[in-house]
Amino acid sequence: MALLSIGELAARTGLSVPAIRHYEAMGLITPLRNAGGHRRYARADIRRLSFVRIAQGLGFPLARLAEVLAGLPQGRPPGREDWARISTGLRAEIDERIARLEALRDKLDGCIGCGCLSLDKCALWNPGDVAARHGAGPRWLMGDRHEPG
Repeated sequence: MALLSIGELAARTGLSVPAIRHYEAMGLITPLRNAGGHRRYARADIRRLSFVRIAQGLGFPLARLAEVLAGLPQGRPPGREDWARISTGLRAEIDERIARLEALRDKLDGCIGCGCLSLDKCALWNPGDVAARHGAGPRWLMGDRHEPG
C-alpha cells in the first residue's frame, strides 16, 4: 500500500498541514508512523478529508463528522457500500437542514416583504411582542409556533 506524507496529503486535498494535524487530533483520520516516526497516510484519507471539507461547507461540525467517520472500517479502505451507509445516515439530517432553510427563506421573505423590519411592533407576525414569552431570539424563525394574539 502506497502511503503519503503529510505534505503529499496536503497537496492532494488542498488543506494545510496544520489543518490535517487538527483533523488527526479530532479523530477524523489516523496516520501510521514509519520507522523514523513520521506520519504516513493511506490514500483513502484523501477521500475522508475531501468528505470533511464538503460536509463542513454544508455546516456539519467536526465533532459530528468524527462520529460519522468512526463508522468507516479500520484497516482497509472504505468501499462504495461503506460510503453509501454514511450517506444514508446523513440523509435525514440533510433533509432536516433543507426544511429549516426553506422555512427560513419563506418566513424571512414575508417579514422583509411587510417593510416594517421591527418584529416587536409587527401587527402581522408578532403583535404585542408575543414571541418574547418563548425566550430570546427570532422565535418564529427558530421553530416556535406562532400563536395568534
